[in-house]
Amino acid sequence: MLTKDLLRVSRAGGGYRPRFAGREHRPLAARVVGTFQGHVGEPRGALDDALADLEADAEHFKLVRGFAALLERDATFETRSPVDPERARRAAFEAAEAVGVVGADERTAALARAADRLGDGVDADDVERSLYADLEERRVLAAADPRWDPDDLVAQYNLSLAQTALFDATEVRVRSSDPKALVSAVKRLRLMYEIRKTADGREVVVTGPTRLFRATRRYGTRFARLLRTVAKADTWRLEATVDDRGTERTLVLTHEDSVRVPDADPVAEVEYDSGVEADFAARFSGLGLDWDLVREPEPLATGTRVMIPDFAFDYRPAGGPRGDTAEGGDADFRVYFEIMGFWTPEYVAKKLSQLEGLEDVDMLVAVDESLGVGEEITAHDHRAIPYSGSVRVKDVVDVLREYEDELVAESAAALPDELVPDEDVVALADLAARRGVGEDALAAVAFPDHELVGRTLIRPGTLASIGDDLDAGMTLADAEAVLDDHGVSDASAALSRLGYRVEWEGLGGGTLRER
Repeated sequence: MLTKDLLRVSRAGGGYRPRFAGREHRPLAARVVGTFQGHVGEPRGALDDALADLEADAEHFKLVRGFAALLERDATFETRSPVDPERARRAAFEAAEAVGVVGADERTAALARAADRLGDGVDADDVERSLYADLEERRVLAAADPRWDPDDLVAQYNLSLAQTALFDATEVRVRSSDPKALVSAVKRLRLMYEIRKTADGREVVVTGPTRLFRATRRYGTRFARLLRTVAKADTWRLEATVDDRGTERTLVLTHEDSVRVPDADPVAEVEYDSGVEADFAARFSGLGLDWDLVREPEPLATGTRVMIPDFAFDYRPAGGPRGDTAEGGDADFRVYFEIMGFWTPEYVAKKLSQLEGLEDVDMLVAVDESLGVGEEITAHDHRAIPYSGSVRVKDVVDVLREYEDELVAESAAALPDELVPDEDVVALADLAARRGVGEDALAAVAFPDHELVGRTLIRPGTLASIGDDLDAGMTLADAEAVLDDHGVSDASAALSRLGYRVEWEGLGGGTLRER
């Protein structure tokens, strides 16, 4: 993106169209690249003078300055001076005050006095050369390694010019042959958006920076970056409403325009924003609950529009994955989760409208307390979780626990009153997974032919047989081998049930003793 003063647009016919560079501007781009490379080791002032000379021959001075602004991002400028400029100035002015400078002779004397004071081989010339070496125009171009050749520089200029023009957009409507990448980029860039169904297909509508309560450069920069993803699709059309100093104009760009992405700067690299969403995801993921946090779940229909929630929670109890088959599979219960972060009055109204139009889904909405719309969300049969600053994970987990209790109760209700597993020994977790329920759902089921030992069901006869094979004084290793032969992995619970304790012998093992 370029600075606003370098924007070049045409308003012919009431439109708003960037003045893109073309193939004919490639020689100019090459000259600007060459000017940078040819001034390595020279002060910035000399480089600026050379660039100013190019402006005289260019179609428009802003074109040269635009190319130069892009190349400057890969240029390195350094302050080069024998003495630190601030230190040199301080010494020189103090010396001047003592000498009383009124003419050239006194100035020379003051510089010599300052050099003596600085010491370490510093002479008057060193002081003079250092005095203002840190001024912008005196800094030296140390390196110029442009990432673009002239063709790519023209392409980057066009992309940056379009991004600059979009910075004043109040709204952008985009259709793309790669809608998945488009929506993914919008979400990763944390832009406010909605998806509309039109006669020509789905259209992503993104709120522009100038629509916010307070336009921020951060949002505007992310908004501009969206064009990179848009321009990578094979076919696309972008229509923006632009606030042109109080006049509303329409900017239209398509894949047929001179807008392409000359280098790799994928939006996919944009991770969570450092805001509420990223903070919540990081904290929730470390809890180890029976709920998986899913980003960007499937779109949900809401009237004539589509909504993609920020997250979904998939319930996967520890006893085994829930699914339609005994082997488990995809989670069959999902709770969606939306965080209302950015807002404008229109955004809040649209979000509430979307929530109102949702049907047959469970939705949690973390809503900033300052919005004051918690009751309206609740009125649409969704759970509102107010927050201020950051979403409290505990508040969300508490709601998920409520769902969990209901799911466990439903699973338990679907089970028979009693179960008789075929095995002599079977872990509750394995039995729960086989039945497609969580372990907790088995709490109300009777097992007439088994005894529950720890989290393992064991037939009494098998338990007695195990007891016959154990004796006080056995090593723990031998006892565990006996239990393992019978398929019992929870040695601690089994030994306790059979009346033994372990007398530990440091880290080397233990010996069975009667309790």
